[in-house]
Amino acid sequence: MTAGQETRNGWNGTIASLPGAHILQTWQWAQFKAMYGWRPLPQLWRAEDGQVQAAAMVLERTVRLTPFGPRLKVLYVPRGPLLDWDKAAQRKLVLDGLQDLAKKEKAIFIKIDPEVFSGIGVPGSPDEHQSESGKVVQADLAARGWRYSQDQIQFRNTVWIDLSGSEADWLAHMKQKTRYNLRLAEKKGVTIRHGEVDDLPAVYHMYAETSVRDGFVIRPEEYYLRAWKYFMDAGMAEVLLAEVEGEPVAGLILFFTADRAWYLYGMSREVHREKMPNYLLQWEAMRSAKRLGCTQYDLWGAPDVFAENDSMWGVFRFKEGLGGQVMRFIGAWDYPARPFIYRVYTHLLPQLLSIMRRRGKKQTQQEVSL
Repeated sequence: MTAGQETRNGWNGTIASLPGAHILQTWQWAQFKAMYGWRPLPQLWRAEDGQVQAAAMVLERTVRLTPFGPRLKVLYVPRGPLLDWDKAAQRKLVLDGLQDLAKKEKAIFIKIDPEVFSGIGVPGSPDEHQSESGKVVQADLAARGWRYSQDQIQFRNTVWIDLSGSEADWLAHMKQKTRYNLRLAEKKGVTIRHGEVDDLPAVYHMYAETSVRDGFVIRPEEYYLRAWKYFMDAGMAEVLLAEVEGEPVAGLILFFTADRAWYLYGMSREVHREKMPNYLLQWEAMRSAKRLGCTQYDLWGAPDVFAENDSMWGVFRFKEGLGGQVMRFIGAWDYPARPFIYRVYTHLLPQLLSIMRRRGKKQTQQEVSL
């Protein structure tokens, strides 16, 4: 069976049995990104008995280094490929395949972003654990000509919550202040409602308000409304809203596939922040994830450098308070299939992204002020 047939017949079921099955490797994510210029190139690797042992949902798109320059290709494997990275033979098979694909497609490079652990826990803390296998994988990639990428598309580090055990166990793992704020939200009349597609425009407006307040850049409204609705229609996402007297004050979009859930998008308003709605919102997200059969909740994002002057420090402390554990990965790596053009591309890209971010921030500020 070809990869294309496998996709149509149940790609998600196929990858669910592989290590690290991720929402960004699903058929739905690839089809959504196809609406924005990416072409899915699903790849499968089988054992001698025909069983799938590795997979990669590769996304391809064309770029121009200058406004009137030739169209060039780049390949990206978000949070993949999926395989047992500790098996050298399997690792060789997959990396050989991806390198060959990049050359066949005449791409500038192929970027991978796998969940290969570099360590667990905050560096320097008593619970820190370094991953020897992560060091082996990085050494192997470097020896093959892959380069650690300065363009990290996804968060390199994140925070996971173990959903095994009872709700009492979850509470026991939380920080004391988190438990206090959770109870405070309940006492102050915060309620949680499962939203519908009709709620999404209001959810986006909260997200835009959040981006302006916290200083991060977001995409246009149409992108998010389409993404959220697409995954909700597929039964792979839920919207949760925290309300005070019927007025939405915070929200999140919960994504889920296989046995994991993700907190990819969170938003809140300035009003009623003293009532701690986000604590109750996350509590209900954990309960929803458990109900959906998930054993793990990925809070999506932690600092690259664990220091109080990091822009993500406050958000990280909030996530850590929920009982989460820091998971550190090796980050994104590029294989330059066309080394000279790759050097030009990586030199120009940061400048182009800086211009785009400035424009995006200004546009969002204008939208929120309307």
